[in-house]
Amino acid sequence: MQDFFAAVEAREHPWPAGRRDLHWHLLPPSVEQARKLLLDDFGELLRAPGLEAVPPRWLHTTVLHSGPRDSVTDQEIDAIVQEVREATAGEQPVELVFDRPTIGTVAISRPGRPGEAARRLWEATWRATQRVVGDRWPLIPEVYHPHITIAYAGSAAGTADRAILKAELSDTTGEEARIVFPALTLVEQWHTHHRIVWQPLATVPLGTPPAAL
Repeated sequence: MQDFFAAVEAREHPWPAGRRDLHWHLLPPSVEQARKLLLDDFGELLRAPGLEAVPPRWLHTTVLHSGPRDSVTDQEIDAIVQEVREATAGEQPVELVFDRPTIGTVAISRPGRPGEAARRLWEATWRATQRVVGDRWPLIPEVYHPHITIAYAGSAAGTADRAILKAELSDTTGEEARIVFPALTLVEQWHTHHRIVWQPLATVPLGTPPAAL
């Protein structure tokens, strides 16, 4: 496998270690639920050499990676949040079914389906962000599919053998997991070469009726 964290630092629009970027996430409503549904059946797999397992409290489905926190004012953040509230008014809580893990080149993830409702949130948060900051930031990701990453390949990624990991995965009995996400959360997020963490800034509940005209 390849080092996920090195990859995000070297991509076309890099995200260097320690830089706090704004992200919109769907967060599981319970850390305990997330651990039980997403991780417990695959504990041995996630402890394989070269992998950095995601602790339950940091499990997330990214909706939009916006831009650096230090390139936007507090007033602009407030405006973005208000735009997102208005753009998502009437959207219902998002229910996703997460498949069994897939062994990628930089991470182990659980794809979510159906993607349509989450994709609408991706489109809505991007349009809302553009209305405030214009074209200051790139669209990340450029094509959206919901997923939850349960382990990243770290600095020792070369020791993670994908063929062996796939064989180990074939011996597990864990099934798909169903999670309902009741809100969008704006976070200030950074990585430290081996872990992704964040600080919440705002929550936009889903299922809020549109404002009366």
